Amino acid sequence: MLTIRGNKIKYILLTLAALIATSCDRSFEDLEKDPNRAISAPASLILQGIEWDMYNNTGKPFSAEMRWNQFYAINYNYYGNNEYQWSSFTNHYSTLKNVVQMELEHKKTGAADVNGYAALGKFFRAFFMDQMSARAGDLPMTEALTGRTNLNPKYDSQKQIYTQILSLLNEANSDITALIAKGETTVEGDFYFAGKLANWQKVINAFRLRILIRLSKKQADADLNVKGQFAEIINNPGKYPLLSGMNDNLQFVSNNYNKYPSNPDNFGFDATRQNMAATYVGLLSARKDPRVMITTEPAGAQLKAGKSPSDYSAYVGASSGEDLSDMSAKAGINNGPGYAPGAYSFQSRSRYYSTYTGENVFIVGYPEMCFNIAEGINRGWATGNSEQWYQNGIKASMTFYGIKDGTNTMQYSRTGGKEAGDFTSYTVDFNFDTYYAQPLVKYSGNNVAGLEQILTQKYLAFFMNSGLEAYLNYRRTGFPKFMTGVGTGNSRRIATRWQYPISERTTNAANYKAAIDSQYAGKDDINDAVWLEK
Repeated sequence: MLTIRGNKIKYILLTLAALIATSCDRSFEDLEKDPNRAISAPASLILQGIEWDMYNNTGKPFSAEMRWNQFYAINYNYYGNNEYQWSSFTNHYSTLKNVVQMELEHKKTGAADVNGYAALGKFFRAFFMDQMSARAGDLPMTEALTGRTNLNPKYDSQKQIYTQILSLLNEANSDITALIAKGETTVEGDFYFAGKLANWQKVINAFRLRILIRLSKKQADADLNVKGQFAEIINNPGKYPLLSGMNDNLQFVSNNYNKYPSNPDNFGFDATRQNMAATYVGLLSARKDPRVMITTEPAGAQLKAGKSPSDYSAYVGASSGEDLSDMSAKAGINNGPGYAPGAYSFQSRSRYYSTYTGENVFIVGYPEMCFNIAEGINRGWATGNSEQWYQNGIKASMTFYGIKDGTNTMQYSRTGGKEAGDFTSYTVDFNFDTYYAQPLVKYSGNNVAGLEQILTQKYLAFFMNSGLEAYLNYRRTGFPKFMTGVGTGNSRRIATRWQYPISERTTNAANYKAAIDSQYAGKDDINDAVWLEK
């Protein structure tokens, strides 16, 4: 039998009382904290996560977005399809919450209100809100990201969203100018530009041009002042520095740890399950454009028929609207190694499967900026030489693929493999002036024909980069023409928007319903037009 003496009982009771008193002094929030888990992080570390999301969650190469851009097509239903049967868009509010936290963590260090992380935060807010709103329409913005103070944020109209996006970008530019003037030129943790704010400032202004071009159907809206803002940026490079070349690109560079999506490890899984799309390949072949030989393999059936890999007609893509089973049979994926019957071209083995690093992936790139400036001038938004900017964009894209005036050495996979011994080299002569003199390429002037040429070359430069920009430009302008059929589903239509996430329908139901009622007559339909396109 256990005996406890009186003094020991008093000691135990006093100890318990002390513990109870201590616990009463602590809040429930304090007690629920896990001492083994970090509850805060430096702004520099949070920044890296945000930057990774910019690449990883907005349309990587050889992703579904690239099929919707009609750059390539799935020919094997186990891996997907080519249909425009969309559901909800990718929800970036979690990333935006990290943007808020990044700003708060840096403020805890005693930073001024205007600081490098806050300036980048404005850009990130604009970037991710555009990613979501361009896909769906109205969204919570003004009342969003306020934490527990508002769990049911009202929706801002798409016009209000883009007004705020343009304002955020303008403020970010001004803030960086002020910071650089004070000698605050870098932030820590940035893996795109090693923290250099001057590089980010160029990207911010180039991205603002993208947004203004996105608003081309609203050029007459006095509140937005699209033309005036565009002209101000173009006419005042001192205040609004822009990208000056390919070294200024906001781009993701893959390595042996962050591998390019197509690489030697997955060759056996998708090298023949993804043939090239006719929209992309056909535009290149018709223009005798050597970029097709860099990104694409010649079709096996064309080689078997005696054509040379230097013959542009040897490159054949499949219509994204083709029945998937028909595409599979023509591509010859179940006929063993090689290409037989090989009606369609596949992605270049040497470029995309021989290494882990692939090619750099633009998020905001110099070629696009050149074409955006050319388009704005074509539309009469600013004075300038639209043809020169158009040529600059083409030349920059050619340079990205290593194409130069003179003799260019190309490679194709003779056996359908990915090893060095499988590749056969051949040469192609190229002269930019000769290429440019072709009627399909030579700029037709500041008219609709010239606009189509700008948009076509922008589309070609978007291959496997910049997320869904190729599709969004098509949706906005109809150029270049996308292919449809049974393979694209959706009653042979190209969908025009995404639905809202389930979380909005369940946790913010009243505001969700009000937004659907005001925009789409009460139906969350993927074939309705967002305000941007009306």
